[in-house]
Amino acid sequence: MAGRSSGRADDRRVSRRRVIQGVVATGAAALTPALAAAQGTAQAPTVISSPPRDFGPGAPPPIYFTDPDVLTVDPAFDALVQPNAAVERLWRGGTWLEGPAWNSVGRFFVVSDIPNNRQCRWLEDDGRVTVFRSPANNSNGNTFDFQGRQLSCEHLTRRVVRYEHDGSITVIADRWDGRRFSSPNDVVAHPDGSYWFTDPPYGASLFEGQPDEAGGPTNPAGLLRPRIGQPPESGSMRRELPNALYRVDTRGTVTRVATEDQVPNPNGLAFSPDHRRLYVTSTGRGPGDTHGGGLGDLHVFDVTADNRLANHRLFADCLIDGVRCAPDGVRCDLHGNVWASSNTGRAIGYNGVTVWAPDGRLIGRIRLPEVCGNLCFGGPKRNRLFMAASQSIYALYVNTQGAGPA
Repeated sequence: MAGRSSGRADDRRVSRRRVIQGVVATGAAALTPALAAAQGTAQAPTVISSPPRDFGPGAPPPIYFTDPDVLTVDPAFDALVQPNAAVERLWRGGTWLEGPAWNSVGRFFVVSDIPNNRQCRWLEDDGRVTVFRSPANNSNGNTFDFQGRQLSCEHLTRRVVRYEHDGSITVIADRWDGRRFSSPNDVVAHPDGSYWFTDPPYGASLFEGQPDEAGGPTNPAGLLRPRIGQPPESGSMRRELPNALYRVDTRGTVTRVATEDQVPNPNGLAFSPDHRRLYVTSTGRGPGDTHGGGLGDLHVFDVTADNRLANHRLFADCLIDGVRCAPDGVRCDLHGNVWASSNTGRAIGYNGVTVWAPDGRLIGRIRLPEVCGNLCFGGPKRNRLFMAASQSIYALYVNTQGAGPA
């Protein structure tokens, strides 16, 4: 499972793993001499090297075969790796980047810069990053449905919207059972025209949206003033619902399909390629929560023929070498492998992406120098992994393709 090595005769990989474990246990102060002994002067620099590796587009070539920050844990991962492709930082300039999605027609990548209240767009033709939408209502999760329309989860307005082809905006869902959502986070499209989304409380904060009105669960003492810097209609919302997972059908009927008792603080979502499984990440305690929050793990449900969720189970505890690689965003490739972002805070060498086989085995990792919040597949062939990591966008060509429209 997660903590086991692949058993391959690779002394360098074993040595690096021991080095990383030492860093986690004793701090970065012990890193430099240990790495000098473990890697030697001839090896390509990695995210755990000293001095740090330069991931930028103008950096010297980091590798030949393969990138030292693309790690095989199980031999099954080798088939998914493009050996002569390197992890590359495409852009740095966000504050907290989330919700990446690929537009196949426009051939661009859209990402939410939540605190800056904007959506940015990376253009494939020349690599420019432009402001796509501003203001964007502190949007978080984005995706494109099977008709090519963009869906966004808005923290500020606590709703899910769809951008139509004519430029108008449709509110897909803002309430369940007459009560307003807390802060929709991630959304995925189903071939039957329905949309499935999570509703944790993270957007009810100063940093990512707006707190509750005075007396609400995220502003119980009323010391925070949610109207400051916001439109005049702001400041009148409060948390009304527990965390949950929802489905909205083509008629606009919203159904709660999973509760926080099943998946505490549900966050990222992804369907399997055949849409018979739904993967859900569980993250930590959020504003206004009265429970302990999620454990930073990955859950899975079976999707029934009548659009219910059944057979809930833990897919992966996301513990790797004793480090909690807490997932946020998640996507599947066409083989059914699960690619999840990894947030380990200051645990050097474990932030980035974890990759899991359909049976829950950890098969590979991608190390990044920043916390990774979310990811998606894109590019004309959908064989490029885009990673929204804190303040930067990273990309890596892989030997597989992403499932789903975005």
